[in-house]
Amino acid sequence: QVQVVESGGGLVQPGGSLSLSCTVSGSIFSINYVGWYRQAPGQERELVASLGSGGSTLPVDSAKGRFIIARNNTRNTVYLQMNSVKPEDTAVYYCQTWLKIRAGEPASEYWGRGTQVTVSS
Repeated sequence: QVQVVESGGGLVQPGGSLSLSCTVSGSIFSINYVGWYRQAPGQERELVASLGSGGSTLPVDSAKGRFIIARNNTRNTVYLQMNSVKPEDTAVYYCQTWLKIRAGEPASEYWGRGTQVTVSS
């Protein structure tokens, strides 16, 4: 059974840093793609960063130069390093992954339950 668990959220002051982790556990053949999304109250969920075979992306302009996405393959963990955080970064952050349980099968999508990030003084 595959589990996707986010951790590392919490309260941080503006200008501070926070590192989120997304750990995938279970019987897995390969992780093809991981995306970090966030959803603020009353807003749609948006893709903040992704990491796949084509490399990493930061689709949100406000995250460029501040957020870094990185992967530890041995731990099946993807990190989102958030630097110089702003109040508008406040949201629930979700991890999405496309992975294969067995070789030769198509990838399936899994989501974590999210971790709250609050940026406030």
